[in-house]
Amino acid sequence: MMEQRGGPLLAVVDMQRVFAEETSPWFVPGLGAIVEPIRRLVGAFGDRVAFSRFVVPENPRGSWRDYYRAWDFARRPASRPLFDLAAPWTDTRAPVVDKTTFSAFGPELARLIGPSNQLVLCGVSTECCVLATALAAADAGVSVRIVADACASIDEETHAAALRVAAVGFSPLIAVTTTDEELALRGA
Repeated sequence: MMEQRGGPLLAVVDMQRVFAEETSPWFVPGLGAIVEPIRRLVGAFGDRVAFSRFVVPENPRGSWRDYYRAWDFARRPASRPLFDLAAPWTDTRAPVVDKTTFSAFGPELARLIGPSNQLVLCGVSTECCVLATALAAADAGVSVRIVADACASIDEETHAAALRVAAVGFSPLIAVTTTDEELALRGA
């Protein structure tokens, strides 16, 4: 279990093979460019890091049934390894929060955030799982920062639009920062 030394929790959202591999239907082209900023953040946050993984539920419910009809590859047994964390985080010692929804925020992540009540987000995809996690955490009263240059989306235009929605529509509950700003706050 992660120690609660204080300060914000860094949540690395969905850095998985399914988004990293070019042959995957869910490939995020900008993912490779954010590996180094995320590596720097993970190092600076030390024991205040958690990863999330989007996983396919055994029995999807409601509108998720339609989702998996559209993305049927995800339910095939041969696709299961794609949902593993991508390098260089395949052997992380940090907690990994598995989720069957876009948002990683829930009781497990809230427990890891602890009394700091602060969450810093990076990962993929900005307009989907990162934004969904930010909104759910903010709704629960958590102070959220999204690290713009440590997130990637399906394209730059969508990335910028998602960050604008977060910064304009949900300020001051959600702020947008940079890797350098986060490292400066950590004294790194």
